[in-house]
Amino acid sequence: TRCIFYSHHCIMNTLSLHLLIPNPILLKSPRAASQFISRATVPSSLRFVSTLNPRAASSDESQSIETQTLDVLEWRALCNQLSPFASTSMGLSATKNAEIPVGNSPEESRNLLDETAAALAAMEMMESRRLGLTEIQDLSGIVERAVAGQLLTVRELCTVRSTLMAATSTFQKLREAANSDNRVTPLVEILQACDFKDTLKQKIGFCIDCNMSMVLDRASEDLEIIRSERRRNMENLDSLLKEVSTMIFQAGGIDKPLITQRRSRMCVAIRATRKSLLPGGVVLSVSSSRATCFIEPKEAVELNNMEVRYANAEKAEEMAILSILTSEVSNAQSDILHLLDRILELDIAFARASHAKWMNGVYPNLTSEHSKTLDSDGDHKSLAVDIESAQHPLLLGSVLGSPNDGNIFPVPVDIKVESSAKVVVISGPNTGGKTALLKTLGLISLMSKSGMYLPAKNCPRLPWFDLILADIGDPQSLEQSLSTFSGHISRIRLILEIISENSLVLLDEICSGTDPSEGVALATSILRYMKDRVNVAVVSTHYEDLSRLKDNDSQFQNAAMEFSMETFQPTFRVLWGSTGLSNALRVAKSIGFNRRILENAHKWTEKLDPKQEVERKGSLFQSLVEERNKLKLQITKTAAFHRDLMNLYRELEHESNDLEKRERALLKKETQKVQEDLTSAKLKMQKLVSEFESQLEIAQADQYNSLILKTEEAVADIIEACCPNDLVTTEEAYSDYSPQAGEKVLVTGLGDKLGTVVEEPGDDETVLVQHGKIRVRIKKKDIKPLPRTTSSQTSNRSLRSKRQINMKELGSVLQMQSEPVRIQTSKNTLDLRGMRAEEAVHQLDMAISGRDSGSILFIIHGMGTGVIKELVLERLRKHTRVSRYEQANPMNHGCTVAYIK
Repeated sequence: TRCIFYSHHCIMNTLSLHLLIPNPILLKSPRAASQFISRATVPSSLRFVSTLNPRAASSDESQSIETQTLDVLEWRALCNQLSPFASTSMGLSATKNAEIPVGNSPEESRNLLDETAAALAAMEMMESRRLGLTEIQDLSGIVERAVAGQLLTVRELCTVRSTLMAATSTFQKLREAANSDNRVTPLVEILQACDFKDTLKQKIGFCIDCNMSMVLDRASEDLEIIRSERRRNMENLDSLLKEVSTMIFQAGGIDKPLITQRRSRMCVAIRATRKSLLPGGVVLSVSSSRATCFIEPKEAVELNNMEVRYANAEKAEEMAILSILTSEVSNAQSDILHLLDRILELDIAFARASHAKWMNGVYPNLTSEHSKTLDSDGDHKSLAVDIESAQHPLLLGSVLGSPNDGNIFPVPVDIKVESSAKVVVISGPNTGGKTALLKTLGLISLMSKSGMYLPAKNCPRLPWFDLILADIGDPQSLEQSLSTFSGHISRIRLILEIISENSLVLLDEICSGTDPSEGVALATSILRYMKDRVNVAVVSTHYEDLSRLKDNDSQFQNAAMEFSMETFQPTFRVLWGSTGLSNALRVAKSIGFNRRILENAHKWTEKLDPKQEVERKGSLFQSLVEERNKLKLQITKTAAFHRDLMNLYRELEHESNDLEKRERALLKKETQKVQEDLTSAKLKMQKLVSEFESQLEIAQADQYNSLILKTEEAVADIIEACCPNDLVTTEEAYSDYSPQAGEKVLVTGLGDKLGTVVEEPGDDETVLVQHGKIRVRIKKKDIKPLPRTTSSQTSNRSLRSKRQINMKELGSVLQMQSEPVRIQTSKNTLDLRGMRAEEAVHQLDMAISGRDSGSILFIIHGMGTGVIKELVLERLRKHTRVSRYEQANPMNHGCTVAYIK
C-alpha cells in the first residue's frame, strides 16, 4: 500500500508527466499521513529506551520510582560519557538523551556485550583504516519530508546517496574483518538483514552529479532535448547580439561592445543619444545616469522568448525528475529507517568499546539466576556477586577526563555477595562510603545490562536484574508535604509493590529519621519481607540490631565499612562478613568538632552503657583488623618472594639449556672463520705462484734475483698476515689496564678504531678519547691498549708456533703499523661543499695529483643530497693513485679519507 501526499502534473510543449501509484490511500493532510506511517512501519529492531523495566508499567507511580532510580544513580551522566565516542549525530543524540539500548533479557544483554567485544576486536584490526561511520548522516528528517510530500532538493538527495554508500562501505569492511577474525561476526550480524537500497543509489547517481549539485542531461530524454535546444538557441542569440554590439561600437554608439542581461532577457548597451541605431528595439533598462540604455534588438525578441520557454521547461523537467526520486525515497522509508536503527546500534557498540578502552574496563559474566553452586571445598559459599576492585564509573571518569596527573583515583572496593544471601546489611561510620558502594553496585548493574564493560579487575560476575530500584538520598518534598521519613517510606512502598525475584534493591539508611526503636522494628519487617521476593537487596544502616539478623537466618549477610582507629578516618574498604560501628564521636573529632561537646557526649555514652560494651567491641574489632592487615602483608611478601624465586629459577633453567647451544654455535662460527682465512691464504698463494711463473718466462737472466726476492717478500707477507708476531690478547692483560693521557688505544665500540686518550678515567669509569676531529666519552671497558709485538723477527719470517689469535685485533694492528698517521690539517684537507659536480671532480683530481706517495687526503663533501659524495666515491674507486679509502662514519660525518699510493 502506498500513500500519496502530493501530486505533480507538469505540461509543456512536448513534456507531460504523471505520477501513477497503484492502490493509493489518499490522506487529507501530511500530518495524518505521517501518523499513518509511524503506526504502520514501527521497526522491529532493538528499542532505545529511557526506562529499564522490560515489563509495561502498570501505573504512573511505578514509572516514577524507576525514573527516580535512574536519576539517583546518575544514569544519564554515565550515558553522557559515551557521547565523545559516538561517530554519528544519531549516536550523539542517543547518548546525550540516555536512550542507549538496554537488554530486556539476559540473552539480549549478553548479545550487547558480545557486540562491544566485537567492536574492540574490530578497532584492533582496523586501527589504520576508517570504518566510515562519521560519513553517515541522520536521514530521518529527509525521509519524513519525502513522506510528507515535500520535494527534496538536489543536496538532500545527494545526502541520501552518500549515507547509503557509507553504510554499504561500512558493512563491507566489517565483513572483510570478520573473515579474518570471527570475533567481529556479531557486528556483521547487525547489518546482515539490512537493505542498502542499491537501486536507489544508482538512480540518484545516474540522475544527479553530486559534485556539481546539478541534474544531469541523461536523467531523462526530454531534459537532454530541452538543454540541447536551449544551447543551440543561446548560440544563435549570442551570435546575433555580438553582431549588433559590434555594429553599435563601430558606429560610435558605445565605447566598447557590451552584451548583458536585464529582466531575464539578453540585450546590448548603447548610448541614450544613439538609440536610433536600433530601430524597433525594446528598452529593458537604463543606467543610473541615464546616459546608457540597455536595448533588446527586435531581431532578438523571438530568440529571447525561446530562451525563457526553454528555461521554464528545463526547470519543470528537473522538478519532475526530483519528484520521481523523492517518491523513491518515500517508498524506501521503512528500509531506510531500519538501516538507520541498525547503524545507530553499531555506532553505540563502537562507543561502548571506546569507553571500555578508555577506562580499562573488563567483560562481565552475567548469570541468569541467583543459584547455589558448590565451591572447591564442597560447601555452599560461592558468590552470587563477585566484583573485584570495582570503581565508581563517574568518579573514575572525572579523573580520567582531567588533564591534571595529580588527581586521586577513587578507592576500589570488592563486592562479594554469597549465593545463599538475599539481603546484605552494611554498617559502618558516617562518610565511610556506604552510599557510594550502593551507587557503584547499581550503576555497574545497569552497565552490564546495557552491554558496557565494567571498571573492575579480572572477570566480575553478577546476576542479570530485571529491575534495579533504589532509595538513596533525601526524598523530602515541601510541595508534596513529605518529610524525610515519609519520603523514604513512600519510595520503599512503591519498590515493594513492583519488585520481582530477579530485582536488585538498594536502600540507603533504611527507616532512618524516626524513633530508633520503631525504625529498627519496621526495617526488620521490611527486610524479612524482601528476602523471599528479590534477587539481591543491599541496605545501609546505623541500626546495630539489623546486623544480628544473620545470626538466625542464612539469607542475610553482613558487611562493614573499614574505619582506621589510628587516623580516625574511614578507609572506604569493605569488610565482608563483619559488622561495623558508626564511630560518630570519632568522626566528629576528626573534622574539628567542639572538644567540650564531645567530652559531654562521651560521658552520656558511659551512662547509657555502664559496662562499656561498645568500647570493648570497638577495641576487639580494631585488634582483629590489625591482625588481618598483618596477615595480608605477610601473604603479599611471601607471594612476592615466591614469584621472584620462580623467575630466577626459570632464568637459570633457560640459561642452562641455552649454554650448550651457544657453545656449539660459537665453535661453528670460529671454525668457519678459520676455514675462510685458510682458503683466502691458499688462493693468494696460488695467484702469487701463477704470477711468478708467468713473469719468470718473460724475464731476463739479470732480473731473476729481483723477481725471486720480490716473490719471497710477497709470500712472507701472506704468511705474516695469517700468523703474526706474538700478541697479548688475553682478557687478563686488559683487566687492570688504565689508559694514560696521550696514549694510543683501540676503541672496541667503534670497530677497533685507533684513538688518543685525552683525559684519564675518572670516578665514573669513563675515558675521553679523540678519533680524528671527534672527541667522545666512552666506558673504560670499551678500550684496550695497542697489542705489543716482540722486538726480534726472524729473517725468513717463518711460521710461528700454533696458537689462537684474535684476527680482528691483528688486522687493526697491521693496518695501524702500515698506514700513515691520520692527522687532519688544512694542507691535507679538500672541502668540496657548495661546488658543482664538474668543479668538484676537477678539484679532487688536482688534489690527488698534488699529494705525495703514502699520504692521506681528507675530502669533505658534506651530508646534503649526497650527489657530491657519490661523485667522490666513484672517482676514488677509479683513480690509479688511490690505494683505498674510508667512507664517512659516526666519527667522520660528511668526510671521506683517501690513502694515496
